[in-house]
Amino acid sequence: MRRPIIAGNWKMNKTPAEAEELVKALVPLVVDAEAEVVVCPPFVCLDAVGKVIKGTNIKLGAQNVHFEKSGAFTGEISADMLLAMGVEYVIIGHSERRQYFGETDCTVNKRARAALAAGLKPIICVGESLAERENGITDELVGMQTKLALKEIEAEQLEQLVIAYEPIWAIGTGKTATAQEANATIGAIRRAIAQVYGEEAAQKVRIQYGGSMNPKNASELMAQSEIDGGLIGGASLKAEDFSKVVKY
Repeated sequence: MRRPIIAGNWKMNKTPAEAEELVKALVPLVVDAEAEVVVCPPFVCLDAVGKVIKGTNIKLGAQNVHFEKSGAFTGEISADMLLAMGVEYVIIGHSERRQYFGETDCTVNKRARAALAAGLKPIICVGESLAERENGITDELVGMQTKLALKEIEAEQLEQLVIAYEPIWAIGTGKTATAQEANATIGAIRRAIAQVYGEEAAQKVRIQYGGSMNPKNASELMAQSEIDGGLIGGASLKAEDFSKVVKY
């Protein structure tokens, strides 16, 4: 049985003081949550958020990690640095990273392998554009993205990672895939994993939906057989909204 996982991606929002205020409000609202709860604030807020959620059921996540341990990589952050901050999960390959910062399937794979080697749990993002969906290549595309992201990752490591399906056309637009569409695409991702690692291993991988999940649609999405959680953007910036998604 795959335990649901709801992760909040705060993106480039909240100062440390604002972040502290948000998680202080969130902690009592999700204390009895059955799902695993993760918050992914900006790097500068990790310390403040980590102190508030220490000893609670909320896990700390980051929004990116570099594949090298250290060196001349201005603006990047290493797995060891994140671990030292108490980070457990890290988002890798978000569509905004791919769109604005040149992230590729190759660098996503390198980051994911580095994260796993260090003991971090990657949340690996895959997804298609509106044009790709309209051309009928969604399943093929997300399947290939998934296989490339998992290249050289061992079967026994699969339970330490999460895949997030985020239809690019549904991020920050208010549009959302229907629950049935999301479930079908996540099923295609799971089949792609099974082609490489076998059905038994694929059934253990948690796959989130990451396209504008909110308090209004979370229940229907989470009722789908293949959907194991959500990677939440806008709705994670308000404690009450996020808690409603967590408790779908």
